[in-house]
Amino acid sequence: MFWDRESEILARPLLERLQLGHLQETVRRVARRVPFYRQKFAEAGVKPEDIKSLDDVRRLPFTTGADLRAIYPNGLVAVEAHEAVRLHTSSGTTGKPKAVFFSRRDIRNSAELMARSLVMTGVTNKDVFQNMMSYGLFTGGLIMHYGAERVGCLVIPVGPGTSERQLMLMQDFGTTAVHILPSYALYFAGFLAQRGVNPRTDLTLRRAFVGAEPHTEETRRRIEQALGVDVYNSYGLTEMNGPGVAFECEHKAGLHLWEDHFLLEIIDPAAGEPLPEGQPGELVLTTLRREAMPLIRYRTRDITSIIPEPCLCGRTHHRLNRISGRTDDMLIVRGVNIFPQQVERILMSMPQVGPNYVIILDGLDDMAVKVELAAAGFDGDVEHLDTLRRQLVEKLKTELFVRPNVELVPAGSLPVAEGKAKRVIDRRSL
Repeated sequence: MFWDRESEILARPLLERLQLGHLQETVRRVARRVPFYRQKFAEAGVKPEDIKSLDDVRRLPFTTGADLRAIYPNGLVAVEAHEAVRLHTSSGTTGKPKAVFFSRRDIRNSAELMARSLVMTGVTNKDVFQNMMSYGLFTGGLIMHYGAERVGCLVIPVGPGTSERQLMLMQDFGTTAVHILPSYALYFAGFLAQRGVNPRTDLTLRRAFVGAEPHTEETRRRIEQALGVDVYNSYGLTEMNGPGVAFECEHKAGLHLWEDHFLLEIIDPAAGEPLPEGQPGELVLTTLRREAMPLIRYRTRDITSIIPEPCLCGRTHHRLNRISGRTDDMLIVRGVNIFPQQVERILMSMPQVGPNYVIILDGLDDMAVKVELAAAGFDGDVEHLDTLRRQLVEKLKTELFVRPNVELVPAGSLPVAEGKAKRVIDRRSL
């Protein structure tokens, strides 16, 4: 299914010609309207007229999250004050947040990209869409909401309410699709099991759209099995509009990044140099149609790679592999680089363990993994429990090249938050 077929299957030469025109216009606009970029271009010795091909984007300076915080609140705005109609921010848990401004056109474009994304998974105007993400300064709730409304769905804007309320709405209104955090999806599946609700027979759910926190393919399969739904991976970030930057189609074979709105690069995160197609590195994005706050070569810190082969769906926009981690989430334990998703991949492949876990770093690089047992994961046999613990230690050691201590705890004993799951507790610097 297509929402905007002409744009989604545009031949690569035409798509790249479109990108170049939008890139040149964006560079001219920010050089004229944004002092921050005017200064950065001057320091790099580049002028707007120097951008004659897509490869010339490499001559432009990077923009970082630190830049956004340093010029907070409005140092990157490229429109008059009255033309900005929406403000979203990052969480700002480590200091000043990153503020991102939207014009009316930006909001409309975000909703259009979201509608594109939903329709290519099979969503139609007959769907009842329960949005279980936070609304407010977080972009995820509102942008997904607007996209689902654009498709014509009946949208239930419940947000992250209690599980009892979520279930009541699903039952009363026949919810067919949900937007949900992956960690909460697993928790909610456990809640349904406790209530004796079989989602396959007692609910009408068919699709779940997960995002806002990193998760593995193993976690996706767990959610699909537990809820009896098709789970689709969504990629987005506040700086780029929120969700709908890249999305899986019905084949679930990578995330189509909407290249008529974003120019993508994959770079070596240390050297900042471009990497060959197919090689994993840091994703860098340039907005091509952003009006209120264009961003040039924004370093997302997300690690991924381009899938070079064409997709069976016929869309010509490049696909990205699942985000494997973030450069700023990487843990260094005894000289070894470790991403939390490596731990999750092992844990979620073991049916005896539950969905909730936490990584604890302490002392002189001591690493522990505390993980819940599945609801039926412990039959009272202590020897069986010890065997499972040893299996997890060995699997994690093989994956991480570090031997962690593994502690198995009863199901439901680790805290669960309505927001993003906190997976790492690093006490080494305390």
